[in-house]
Amino acid sequence: MIRKELQTLLEQRVLVLDGAMGTMIQRYQLNEQDFRGEQFKDSPKDLKGNNDLLSVTRPDIIKEIHMAYLEAGSDIIETNTFSGTRIAQADYSMEKAVYAINFESAKIARECTDAYFLKTGKKTYVAGAMGPTNRTASISPDVNNPGYRAVSFDELRDAYYEQAKALMAGGAHLLMVETIFDTLNAKAALVAIDEVFEAEKKRIPVMISVTITDRSGRTLTGQTVSAFWTSVAHVKPLSVGINCALGAEEMRPYIEEL
Repeated sequence: MIRKELQTLLEQRVLVLDGAMGTMIQRYQLNEQDFRGEQFKDSPKDLKGNNDLLSVTRPDIIKEIHMAYLEAGSDIIETNTFSGTRIAQADYSMEKAVYAINFESAKIARECTDAYFLKTGKKTYVAGAMGPTNRTASISPDVNNPGYRAVSFDELRDAYYEQAKALMAGGAHLLMVETIFDTLNAKAALVAIDEVFEAEKKRIPVMISVTITDRSGRTLTGQTVSAFWTSVAHVKPLSVGINCALGAEEMRPYIEEL
């Protein structure tokens, strides 16, 4: 139903996705206590900078940011979950908070779209943001051991499964696999999403966004835009695009190719 709604809208006009979350959060000049809240006050590690945690500790701020984007004209807002996997959260020893981060983030965003509909009559949508993690399945981080990998495909799939399940439970209308620098990571996310769909007996639209790192027109792991599309086309995503690593002028030829 959601996919049909969105496809109908896309045939009529351009839909606007929201902008960056991190730079909006920076405007609030938050301190360590804002990130810890009561929930994580005993954490042994510093948590400042772990923006995803704010969905749990400072939901008021995340709500304000979502509403600002909706009022500016966004049709789709992304959840505050760019680093919402246990792989990324391991840097802060926050693996146990992953489900709550994703569930609360989706819930907050959904509350905002529901409130905006009541206020304006305009229907808007929540995209569950699934970032790339801070590890790559295709490249060794050790120049002396090119066969080494810091993460396996199965570890990525399991982490993404947990994230996708929580985002759907929180009310996300879509899932967005974004800022892809390694297509193997993305494929793990897409496999996990499909497994969640099967388990939940429910399918929602999927959006995909790849990162072209420089004017060579390739991802960090060396794929061209055409090769990337060939790798993910089987998913039949609602949309596939390129994120903002390059400026608009430099992105244009690769958008045209895609």
